[in-house]
Amino acid sequence: MTAVRTSPAGAWAVVPAAGRGTRFGGELPKQYLTINGKPLIEHALRALLSHPGVAGAVVALAPDDTHWPGWTEVEGKPVIRCVGGTERADSVLAALHALSDDAHDDTLVLVHDAARPNLWHRDITRLLDSAGDNDGAILAAPVRDTLKRAGDGGRIECTESRERLWRALTPQAFRRCALRDALEHAARDGIAVTDEAMAMERTGARPRLVEGREDNLKVTTPADLALAEFLLARRVHP
Repeated sequence: MTAVRTSPAGAWAVVPAAGRGTRFGGELPKQYLTINGKPLIEHALRALLSHPGVAGAVVALAPDDTHWPGWTEVEGKPVIRCVGGTERADSVLAALHALSDDAHDDTLVLVHDAARPNLWHRDITRLLDSAGDNDGAILAAPVRDTLKRAGDGGRIECTESRERLWRALTPQAFRRCALRDALEHAARDGIAVTDEAMAMERTGARPRLVEGREDNLKVTTPADLALAEFLLARRVHP
């Protein structure tokens, strides 16, 4: 693990990339699937690090990852690797610890999925502007589809209200110390949190929802990969 020097003036990105992407299928971890000759993780890193408010990135990788290209810099900014864990929360926590001791506790950290290649600067800016308090903020999208609860035999049990329901996206932005403590508390309590906001919620925090673009999709299936390729081909600016 390599220590990182950071500045209180800039946010840092954390990219958990130790997963295998088993739902996608195939032997290649999905973060290394390519669009336009670049792996998904490179698209994600370039989207983050080309933003002027992001100072650098820490990437958490599987200990046996042989696909990592060895980047130490992207878009002229430092990229540091560390060894991640079995679960997403373990990898995020490892990345937070990889920041050097002289990184301020209130350094803002943006946690972003390695398989979300279509992130826009406007969303990063709005997230940074909204995440200044200790509760942080996340990119999210209102639920627009009608929701059904399944009963026995795959039949509809009822229709659920979608009022006030949002889909969590990434990045999710929190102060380094607050997020580290929240993830450590969840681990001690044996709680498997599915995103960083869930860990923060357990401490009593109420992160702000920042509406982001709905085409900030996470590649989970081959159909997602085809859609991401189409979206990236149409981009003319970050």
